[in-house]
Amino acid sequence: MAGSYRMCVCFTRKFKVTEAGPPPDVNEAFFKYTNGGTHMSAEQLRRFLVEVQGDGGVSIADAEKIVDQVLQKMHHIAKFTRRTLTLDDFHHYLFSADLNPPIGDQVHQDMTKPLSHYFIYTGHNSYLTGNQLSSDCSDVPIIRALKRGVRVIELDIWPNSTKDNVDVLHGRTLTAPVELIRCLKSIKEYAFSSSPYPVIITLEDHLTPDLQVKVAQMINETFGDMLYCPECECLEEFPSPEELKYRIIISTKPPKEYLKAESGKDKGNKSRKDKDSDDDTWGKEPLDLVSDQEDGDVSDTFTSEDSDGESQQPGVSAYKRLIAIHAGKPKGGLKEALKVDPNKVRRLSLSEQALEKASENHGTDVIRFTQKNILRVYPKGTRFNSSNYKPLIGWTHGAQMVAFNMQGYGRYLWLMNGMFRSNGGCGFVKKPDFLMKGGPHGEVFNPKTKFPVKKSLKVKVYMGDGWHLDFKPTHFDSYSPPDFYTRECQVMLS
Repeated sequence: MAGSYRMCVCFTRKFKVTEAGPPPDVNEAFFKYTNGGTHMSAEQLRRFLVEVQGDGGVSIADAEKIVDQVLQKMHHIAKFTRRTLTLDDFHHYLFSADLNPPIGDQVHQDMTKPLSHYFIYTGHNSYLTGNQLSSDCSDVPIIRALKRGVRVIELDIWPNSTKDNVDVLHGRTLTAPVELIRCLKSIKEYAFSSSPYPVIITLEDHLTPDLQVKVAQMINETFGDMLYCPECECLEEFPSPEELKYRIIISTKPPKEYLKAESGKDKGNKSRKDKDSDDDTWGKEPLDLVSDQEDGDVSDTFTSEDSDGESQQPGVSAYKRLIAIHAGKPKGGLKEALKVDPNKVRRLSLSEQALEKASENHGTDVIRFTQKNILRVYPKGTRFNSSNYKPLIGWTHGAQMVAFNMQGYGRYLWLMNGMFRSNGGCGFVKKPDFLMKGGPHGEVFNPKTKFPVKKSLKVKVYMGDGWHLDFKPTHFDSYSPPDFYTRECQVMLS
């Protein structure tokens, strides 16, 4: 029986993916450090890392570890008899995001200076899950922020509905509260999950004295020896991040100032009417309700250190002893608030608009203040959707705590997150020297000063951990160390 058959033949065609070969500059570096050889030893790699990448702390053991990691990844062999790199191995290492990441994961800056010498990764209303008006309050965004490396957590503390316990919520809004103790326990558990350096808790205190005593008990029982409580009431200089590793720091206004602020509430309400409508009148600490006035009279909302308000309230001293970083502003306007007291340090809070006004009229005073004290900047009250503002104005004027809505979105938050990926992502970035230095007559850096335009600019671009600009005839060096290979070009500016 005859028939016809149809046959189908299937086959697989394999294509080999070819990778681009090493560029000329990588070839040149490889043959330079191998003396023209075909393999790079661990010692030759160490010399390259020290001399080209500027990593002076690399030992021969570190270089051998890198060689082993490259060989395992490239050749998938756990034990390799040859512990040297070929040109392709070297090329792969340089461009590997895992083995040679663009941003290093090691702390490389000097961490022994006072806290005022550092920009600090700071959250605003850290407990909110969404917008500023109606979202839930929770410890979840606090945990996320700490895992990201945020070092300053803000909590607004209010009496609960029965006035016998303490809640965290955005006051005078529709936000649903969360218990303070829950937030404190989460902070304790996750505070040092991404960084060993201190976590600062800023409290916006809206409590009665009896609840302040209860908060003091909660904080002591939760954190115990983790708490940093200075022996003296007012510090003359802040400790360093290195000294404060694995410590929790409380920052708020001393209780007696709160009591005085309450007694002057009517006058405070009157002064608020004279302010811009954009000012943040919800998430403020009591005295910050008048902090934005440039020249307003705030004498009735401040108590001096000689006030006897504390003695009238039993148990308040236990709460006050927990406060390591005192917040508040002196009598008078912004000019007075920015005066530096040689005998004590403090924290001052300004809204983003108040900082803009201060930068226009008192720019050098702001910088002089931030050389010794801490300045916190917070978003204006009309940012209902938890948006953020330009952080560069604060950083340019030395503000350590540029507080951001970490649950928000947008390019400014990306800029903030990118800023604090540097220095190993530890949450502290050392301020450039020009913001900390003073002249022989007390003069400081002035951001408004116009410098002559440089027409010749020599640029060194390091392909990796940082960048370096060399302006002729001056010299500027970024905080990040140079990385693996330098390309130089000459740019002519019109």
